[in-house]
Amino acid sequence: MSKTVLAIDIGSTKVCAIIAQIDDDKKITVIGAGIAKSQGLKRGTITNIELASRSIEQAVTDAKRVSGSAVETAVVSMSGSYAKSLDSSGIVNLTSKEVSIKDIERVMQTSLYNAKIPNEYEVLHALPYNFKVDEQDFIDDPLGMNASRLEVETHIITTQKSSLSNLKKAVKGAGIEVENIILNGYASAIAVLDESEKELGVAVIDMGGTSCNIVIHVGNSIRYNDFLGVGSNHVTNDLSMALHTPLNVANNIKLTYGSLNDESTDLIEIPKIGDENAKHEVSLAVVHDVILARVEETLMILAKIIENSGLKDQIGAGVVLTGGFAKMEGIKEYASVFFDSKPVRIAKPKELDGLFENLRSPEYACAVGLIMHTAGGYTPYEVDVNKRVRHSNENIVEKKSANLKEEIALEKNQNDELPFSLDEEKKETNIVNITEKSKQNDMNKPLSKFWNWATQLF
Repeated sequence: MSKTVLAIDIGSTKVCAIIAQIDDDKKITVIGAGIAKSQGLKRGTITNIELASRSIEQAVTDAKRVSGSAVETAVVSMSGSYAKSLDSSGIVNLTSKEVSIKDIERVMQTSLYNAKIPNEYEVLHALPYNFKVDEQDFIDDPLGMNASRLEVETHIITTQKSSLSNLKKAVKGAGIEVENIILNGYASAIAVLDESEKELGVAVIDMGGTSCNIVIHVGNSIRYNDFLGVGSNHVTNDLSMALHTPLNVANNIKLTYGSLNDESTDLIEIPKIGDENAKHEVSLAVVHDVILARVEETLMILAKIIENSGLKDQIGAGVVLTGGFAKMEGIKEYASVFFDSKPVRIAKPKELDGLFENLRSPEYACAVGLIMHTAGGYTPYEVDVNKRVRHSNENIVEKKSANLKEEIALEKNQNDELPFSLDEEKKETNIVNITEKSKQNDMNKPLSKFWNWATQLF
């Protein structure tokens, strides 16, 4: 049985919706896609919910038309402009001699409890980067190991509650319910990185129209994330001001002559800003200099961000550039200079069955990564925005019932004392099926509740 998934990448220049089917073996087949120009967004921030909803609705409608699907929930990207991060740790004593999913869940929740997260912020991702079993450090996956104590170090990505709410409102205004929210830099990394790059350590920079999202991946998890509010549209603005020409003309010049390699002295005739009937000539050498100045400044700041992360010496695989800005001719060579001659490559998203030709481009890495994340392409374990502990080997299952409200009502009658939201738990059982005794059954037992409380204290 397959699961139909809708992924929506909400960027400052475009909204991309992809619909795909994921089967029991986690094989992905793309069946629909839609792209719309972004409105109501600036530098990754929603500035007008109604306009943003229109863009989302247009992209989703086109994707549904192509796929013939009526999917009503979506996995959505969130800009790094909203995100702040911190590291935390947790430790628990094990109730049995073998590490179970429940033990891993307990220790990850303990690390969240120990984190000093401001009240106005919500957890977007909690990504464990180091498990420790008794005295043994750097365990990739502790599941099934014999031990008496389990520790974890976690990278926690948070976002403002108000920003999260505005994003959900914009998507809901398009007639879609949000199933999950993924940091766009995280999604892009999933779409472009291979296992060897993750193991060696790598910085992924998604260079978009108005922003650059940076994540540093070391080992089996993200260790650092940051955001720079500069993108390819700033090149357009610079050209418009320097050449005294309208923005649409400046953008065409950027796309046609935007190379960092060749410095031509040819002249081109362009309209003047404010009077498009009046023409004037400019040298392509001026165009080259304006573009080069902005690109160099951007790369310089990005290099400084990586240096300030404290992980510069751990990115043995170098830097991976993706996003529309990364398509500029010659940027790879310039980037290598600014990143201290570390390896640099321009990355397209990984190949998927049915992936449309126009989506096989760097600017669609985030959208493809959202689909891959839903298919289990994330870190071995993570806590998502819905407070669920996800496992990379969990089973993706399709919802069989057509009447969710009846099931929730039935579950409410059977589980009057559940200490969590029925809506949240119902969503969890729709998505994952981990071969462990369910958390719900454990939480219904007073003795188990007391035991879990006591073990976390001692």
